[in-house]
Amino acid sequence: MIPDVSQALSWLEKNPQAIKGIQRGIERETLRIMANGHLANTGHPEQLGAALTHPWITTDFAETLLEFITPVDRDVDHLLTFLRDIHRYVARNLGEERMWSLSMPCFIAAEQDIELAQYGSSNIGRFKTLYREGLKNRYGALMQTISGVHYNFSLPMSFWRARAGVEDEISGKSDISTGYFQLIRNYYRFGWIIPYLFGASPAICQSFLQGRETSIPFERTENGMCYLPYATSLRLSDLGYTNKSQSNLGITFNNLETYVSALKRAIKTPSEEYARIGVKKEGHYLQLNTNVLQIENELYAPIRPKRVTRTDESPSDALLRGGVEYIEVRSLDINPFSPTGVSAEQVRFLDLFLIWCTLADAPEMSADELLCTRKNWNRVILEGRKPGQTIGMGCESEQQLLADVGRRLFTDLRRVAELLDHENDNPYYQQVCDQLVGGFDDPESTFSGRLLSMMLESSSGSVGLRLSGQYREILLQEPLEILSESRLAAESARSWQHQRQLEASDTVSFDEYLAAH
Repeated sequence: MIPDVSQALSWLEKNPQAIKGIQRGIERETLRIMANGHLANTGHPEQLGAALTHPWITTDFAETLLEFITPVDRDVDHLLTFLRDIHRYVARNLGEERMWSLSMPCFIAAEQDIELAQYGSSNIGRFKTLYREGLKNRYGALMQTISGVHYNFSLPMSFWRARAGVEDEISGKSDISTGYFQLIRNYYRFGWIIPYLFGASPAICQSFLQGRETSIPFERTENGMCYLPYATSLRLSDLGYTNKSQSNLGITFNNLETYVSALKRAIKTPSEEYARIGVKKEGHYLQLNTNVLQIENELYAPIRPKRVTRTDESPSDALLRGGVEYIEVRSLDINPFSPTGVSAEQVRFLDLFLIWCTLADAPEMSADELLCTRKNWNRVILEGRKPGQTIGMGCESEQQLLADVGRRLFTDLRRVAELLDHENDNPYYQQVCDQLVGGFDDPESTFSGRLLSMMLESSSGSVGLRLSGQYREILLQEPLEILSESRLAAESARSWQHQRQLEASDTVSFDEYLAAH
């Protein structure tokens, strides 16, 4: 059953100021494509700045995979306008290229056409590229071209003072971390609602498979599209960011210490499979090491506890030092109905859902139960819109109708929405509830339902190309609102200067640097 949060909601209604000051950030990935819909064959545009050091515009796995990062923001509209300004500036500097509007990649003729992201000649830059070389050799480059949106979220200190009685972040790090791990456990149990509502990858281009076998029972169209009639997010399926060897690591989310120790153990656990690849061949590095995880970022998880790291500090050491600072939601597909890949409606829903996850009781989870929650996610990912679809409430419990569970959850979310709207003096959060709850009565009104309907009329590639072209024209015509051309140009120049400084400051060889890290 859904946990009873009536007491927690009553507490929140008596302490509405506790959730004033939520901090958010967005990271959006997008492939650069040519006008014909094929992957761009150019390097990262120089005028956009150095991908290694630019604070807002960088690359992810490939030279053609852009990533935009917003600063932390307390205002939803300001956050999204900043993100849109980045898109507007990039659109002006891509020539005839455009930004791909879907999570699953465009037509890619061959994996060798995907160039790894390049970060210059500094040791840290070469380290980042080598990490990507390892990802390519372990999982294939195609999988790494899948794009998504990451949502970073933190509750204000006023919440933790009122809810947990902490005085400050330092003395209260244990209680705050406990609260965030409670959020994460509830996210694993109920976060399938995100791909249900916002999953936007029900189909793929046949080129993505490149002859690989898959157990997914695809239906195929004459124009080379593979799809499942009730799928929501193939990006989150076994086709996408999964690593079967990670399922046996025993990483749980019950407390900070056990999570960090399991994560540290994973980056020291040898893998027979990756040992067969080797670290170096004919003087050329193939991966950072042969362990299950090269570095901690390789852990594929739908949500992560995070803290901003210091220089040369690992993510887990940062967590041990200061506790959980924020959480990173990683289950959002690119929103194909937005030029920026994400909407205010989604941000506000995530605010509501993550607050609920923090308030609701969340019993500790064993590694087996954590794997068991994956069954619900997989069911929603592959056939979430299927009539009469059910969800399991715990590993051994009876099944309940997904639509009934979703409606009950929205009953709670609406109470949170009323509080946030009262604090902000507008009805936006309640409007989000009104708009989204209808998705349980009409699954075809969800992102995946709407998108698949469009794709079946043409193809995934033609829909993606058409939307990408439309958004390019929209962004080119819009003026910048928060940022300015001069500020963005200055940031670009500053990033190149910073990269050159890093390259000039190296005092050891790359081999020595790699051994030390």
